[in-house]
Amino acid sequence: MPTAETDILRLLSEAAVPGAAIAVVCDGRPVEFVCRGVRSARSPEPVDEQTVFEAASLSKPVFAHAALQLVDLGDLSLTVPLGDYLPSYVPMDHRASFVTAADVLSHCSGLPNWRNPDFPLRTWFERGSRFSYSGEGFLYLQRVIEAITGEAIDQLIERLVFEPFFMTQSSFVWQSKLGKNRALPHDAFGKVALSYKPAEPNAAWSLQTTAADFARFLAAVLGGARLKPQTALQWLRPHIEVRHRGILSLGPDDTSERTGIAWGLGWGLEIDEKTFFHWGDNGPFTAFTIGSAPERRGLVIFTNGASGFSIMPELVARFMPGDRPSLAWLDYVNHHSAVRSMLRAALAKGIEGAWSERGGADLTRPEMNWIAQGLLANNLEADSAWLRAKIHESPSSGE
Repeated sequence: MPTAETDILRLLSEAAVPGAAIAVVCDGRPVEFVCRGVRSARSPEPVDEQTVFEAASLSKPVFAHAALQLVDLGDLSLTVPLGDYLPSYVPMDHRASFVTAADVLSHCSGLPNWRNPDFPLRTWFERGSRFSYSGEGFLYLQRVIEAITGEAIDQLIERLVFEPFFMTQSSFVWQSKLGKNRALPHDAFGKVALSYKPAEPNAAWSLQTTAADFARFLAAVLGGARLKPQTALQWLRPHIEVRHRGILSLGPDDTSERTGIAWGLGWGLEIDEKTFFHWGDNGPFTAFTIGSAPERRGLVIFTNGASGFSIMPELVARFMPGDRPSLAWLDYVNHHSAVRSMLRAALAKGIEGAWSERGGADLTRPEMNWIAQGLLANNLEADSAWLRAKIHESPSSGE
């Protein structure tokens, strides 16, 4: 009978995720670290609780904690328009000046996730009217806080969060000390990807940290450390309910459904389960954290593979079982989906055998292309070419 260790290793191997670091917090303190796999597909160095990962958007609740400390100190208000602190941050958009810190932390600022040609930097709906995930909003608040305090955000968070919670291997900018035990990034097929070492801090995504350090932060969240009691309660209370599938809603607001998700001041909330959560995904690194303040229990998972979220529901269920509307709402392609199952079968027995056995008629063109890329990444050029020919034979597939 497989043990928990071999089962996790099997999942990592099948998903082409080289390694994972998992930390469990109980009774408000880290009690268990489950670390499996390797830091790099090119070497045997194992992942451990001190291995440095890119935390991606798990940066946001860490930044939010620092922001709320400033609120408690009277240096920042949750309700004063950010334009009062930093005028004309968004040129030619008067409405953006009325966005507040509370709007940013609860993702109802109206700003895009990241500015691009399709969605330039401006407000796309009235602040506070709905949820749409926004890294740009966090960058706006970062600039405001830097203007208020005169400190770079990485130095401020070092002083307000990392030092008090003994997070000695965490930083919002790259430091040479982090390279001694660093996980390397990997693409969806388990191949080493390009590394990035942030020289400039970004409150939305640049956190570098370890499972041990983030577990200390989770313990602090569960205990309300360094926040006034009312503030500690407020940031884990719903400020806006998420009424649509997916993290973005910048277009016409024509959908309304119950997702079971709301947003507090820096945390996603599973409403009925009374849990808080956040996820991180910058491509080759994926992460997920969840906690229950009433139970004083939490969990964080870091992986160094782009396919980490395909197995995240199974990993989370091993440590915090129960319904997870957060993962359903995020809606990543699951490990057991037809497209991922087909790739695993093709790697095991060849694409022709897998196609004959499983049938691929229901796969879309993008899914077939993804499988072909996976075959090529595993040096199966003939199999990849066979599948690409099959794609061309079925021009109507892939809607």
